[in-house]
Amino acid sequence: MRLKNWGTLRSPVAYLFVLPALLIFLVFSIGPTVYTFALSLFKWNKFNPALSKFIGLENYQTLFTGQGTPSFWSTLGVSFYFVAGMVIGGTAIGLALALLLARGGRALASARTMVFLPHVTPIVATSLVWVWIFNPQFGLANLVVHATGHKNIDWLGDSNWAMPAVLIYSLWHELGFVTIVFLGGLTTISTELSEAAKLDGANGWQEFWHVTFPQLRPVVTLVLLIESVGSLQAFTQFFVLTRGGPGYTTSTLGFQLYQQAFVFSNTGYAAALAVVLFLVTAALSILQLRLQGGDGAPSRSHSRPATRPLRKANP
Repeated sequence: MRLKNWGTLRSPVAYLFVLPALLIFLVFSIGPTVYTFALSLFKWNKFNPALSKFIGLENYQTLFTGQGTPSFWSTLGVSFYFVAGMVIGGTAIGLALALLLARGGRALASARTMVFLPHVTPIVATSLVWVWIFNPQFGLANLVVHATGHKNIDWLGDSNWAMPAVLIYSLWHELGFVTIVFLGGLTTISTELSEAAKLDGANGWQEFWHVTFPQLRPVVTLVLLIESVGSLQAFTQFFVLTRGGPGYTTSTLGFQLYQQAFVFSNTGYAAALAVVLFLVTAALSILQLRLQGGDGAPSRSHSRPATRPLRKANP
């Protein structure tokens, strides 16, 4: 069977079928990536590319020595702040909602639709709505804050609250996707193991931590990977809600890349930022896949303990 498949892969006809997809991938993914690497070695003149000057690694030197405004390291810190909030908060809340919605029932079925609905709405449109929600004078967010006996908050204008405000919106928008992924993962786990654990006297937390969660590890890794990559590349909500402010406190790598390239016309430096963003994203992806142990399927070391309680309970 393996020899037959290998012969199929070596057939020129097979490559004719995949050639259109390979060409699209080459033109729209590989080509721009290589071009960005090359662009980062120039002081680029976007109005007259012929006047562009080759400067080697000078853009990277400027980047890593923190000479830019804002500095690369402060921008990287802001980005990881946002990533940490999205990954930790999104994973925890999404898993909790999935466990709640997995119980079934008509009411919970409607709740699944309501939870997922924000994810399919356009980011630009919903961001504009949340600009009014975060309005410091008559926004809905401050009505809630005022009802608790606290003073109004300038959500998008205060450097201490701007990033939490963007995180609140981003979690609201992405939570439906994470919840649906976890719901799909919960349908694949063994209910027999949970029943065996309950018969052995395990409470709800013990059953979740020792039986359910180990079976969800591949799904958790997938969510962590998707949320990390998506959060690092986030741009639209920062552009609409805060424009990177106040004082660069919400200026992430993705937003700073746009600003350097299209606002300050510092194209070479922006290309260097894009290269670093690509490398950081690739490193996080490889690290999470290594921690997972391969291709996304549960490893044998994870599956063996899952069968042992059944063997003991049913000799």
